[in-house]
Amino acid sequence: MMRIHCDIVSAEAEIFSGFVEMVIARGKLGALGITHGHTPLITSLKPGSITLTKKGGEKEVFYVSGGFLEVQPHMVKVLADTAQRAGDIDEVFAKEAIKAAKKALNKNSSDFDYSAALRLTEAAAQLHTLQQIRQK
Repeated sequence: MMRIHCDIVSAEAEIFSGFVEMVIARGKLGALGITHGHTPLITSLKPGSITLTKKGGEKEVFYVSGGFLEVQPHMVKVLADTAQRAGDIDEVFAKEAIKAAKKALNKNSSDFDYSAALRLTEAAAQLHTLQQIRQK
């Protein structure tokens, strides 16, 4: 199988750079499976996992909090707000973030707390990413 070069970059650092057989990501309009020769595109990303299939079928999973994905015939670039290897996610912190965000959202207030909703979405996506790597 032909490979494609993939870069995953966050505001803090380059997280991954190398050749892969496939990239699976969650775009705003749904899941994307990208291989060598894919039609060029740019899309925004939902918080969640990015799965890279490397040579020999080995998979590596990353979490991104959002950002953009650019596809060119020989290259995939992920520009993420924040990104980390799935194995580096702090499960306890994510669970506490979910509790705090739910508490903030359940307060009786006439104003919707968008920041709490965003924190809830990101923490839930982190936990989902952890579940993905544990199912392997």
